[in-house]
Amino acid sequence: MTTGLIVLIIVAAVLVVALLGWLMTRRRRSAVLQQRFGSEYEHRLEEHGDRRAVEAELRDASKRRRSLDVRPLSGPARDRYSDQWRAVQSRFVDQPDQAVSEADLLVAAVMEARGYPVEDFDDQIDMVAVDHPDVAENYRAAHAIHNRNAQRMASTDDLRQALIHYRSLFEELLADTSAPKPSTSSH
Repeated sequence: MTTGLIVLIIVAAVLVVALLGWLMTRRRRSAVLQQRFGSEYEHRLEEHGDRRAVEAELRDASKRRRSLDVRPLSGPARDRYSDQWRAVQSRFVDQPDQAVSEADLLVAAVMEARGYPVEDFDDQIDMVAVDHPDVAENYRAAHAIHNRNAQRMASTDDLRQALIHYRSLFEELLADTSAPKPSTSSH
């Protein structure tokens, strides 16, 4: 074997090893994101169809979330919001459309009190997805029904479902007393 051929084989072997290492790292990052975001990862993948774009979006959301000062609610604040939620639920029987609108506002108020952004729904859903990925789809569905309700296009059963969805996020937001910082890497 000539020296040139040996060098070529070594360079090719190094490139193959580097490529395999890169692929394994990428797969590991994908697996971490899939595990961390669960059904939210799948939802976004189904919606966008581009795994790399979805993963970049989720890493970006995690990075933005780390920059927020999300804090737990005080005991009195939790009690006050719980009382408000019970009032919203009790109004549903006679005024379901109003109850859903109030639920949307109450969830936003709790999010704001905790330190989440509330000006833009896309930001809200991203931050919910980072901290509470299991209920992000519920929040998205509830908000969509709320928007249909504003156009008088939601049935009473839709409104009932929206209230159930809002409740799942509301309970998560109230129960979360630790305000953990997400650990998803932004590599």
